[in-house]
Amino acid sequence: MPFLQEAEIRHSVSGLGGGLEGIMKQKKKKLWKRVKAHFPFYIFMLPGLVYLVINNYLPMLGLYMSFTKVNLVDGIFRGEFVGLQNFKFLTMTTDFPLIIRNTVLYNLVFLVLNPVVGILLALFMNEIHSKRRLKVYQTTILLPSLISIQIVTYIVYAFLCVDTGLMNKTILPLLGKDAVRWYTTVKYWPAILIFVHFWMRSGFGSIVYFSSMLSISPDYYEAAELDGAAKRQQFLHITMPLLKPTIITMTIIGLGAIFKSDFGLFYQVPMGSGALHQVTQTIDTYVFRGLTGSGNLGYSAAAGFLQSVIGFVTVVVANWAIRKASPDDAMF
Repeated sequence: MPFLQEAEIRHSVSGLGGGLEGIMKQKKKKLWKRVKAHFPFYIFMLPGLVYLVINNYLPMLGLYMSFTKVNLVDGIFRGEFVGLQNFKFLTMTTDFPLIIRNTVLYNLVFLVLNPVVGILLALFMNEIHSKRRLKVYQTTILLPSLISIQIVTYIVYAFLCVDTGLMNKTILPLLGKDAVRWYTTVKYWPAILIFVHFWMRSGFGSIVYFSSMLSISPDYYEAAELDGAAKRQQFLHITMPLLKPTIITMTIIGLGAIFKSDFGLFYQVPMGSGALHQVTQTIDTYVFRGLTGSGNLGYSAAAGFLQSVIGFVTVVVANWAIRKASPDDAMF
């Protein structure tokens, strides 16, 4: 009898094992069928994944480099550990207050004006009823954000060149004004940089706000018109309240870059002019000049790491404050 019981147990165990193997085979078949069914989508997704790895994950090496003295001859991972020494690079210069002032103030201006400009452009698009005209307009406002910063730089140069620029040769003479040495005159550049920024970047924001406007039910506006509400009243009491979540989200994202700056805008567009140092020196341009001068990759890695930490903390704090005031509008 014990022998028979042992045989029955072995048989049941072997049967259980066979059942598990069968289940695993079925799962593998289902997975393979799913992969085959969606294979074209995986192919389309591959370039995005490659870009994500190169652009977002490979730079994570900077986290290690920010605490070491990088020596490219010996290898990145053989650098001497220096602790927080690299972070002192940002405060070694007497221009540190100027750098922080320029970086933060420009970003605050962008942060305040981004929703204003984006919503105004979105309102204009919302009034275009021809699909063909709307596509032309959307393409036109998105085009500056798609072209290279080098092309933007030479477009600006075509306007501001002292000898052959459109401003000095055509526009200023028509207004009875003298020619201006644009690349050595500081007072004009805050306005120029802000204008160029919005010319390049406002297209994306306007598309986001326009998409949010399209999601608003037309019934609200029809009911408001029946009650005699003017366009301005409809905008203030219907459009703006319903755009509030989008405005908050875009603002929080902008706060994450409060200590970052567009290197192309602040260095390449002014042609790296030293005379404009007072209004173009930001954290990113200072790090670039320091890197080209010292060749120490640890300095730039430390600056990038510090910017990321400050941006992360700013986003978390801003979202916490919004959650306290209006839980439905918080990002997370």
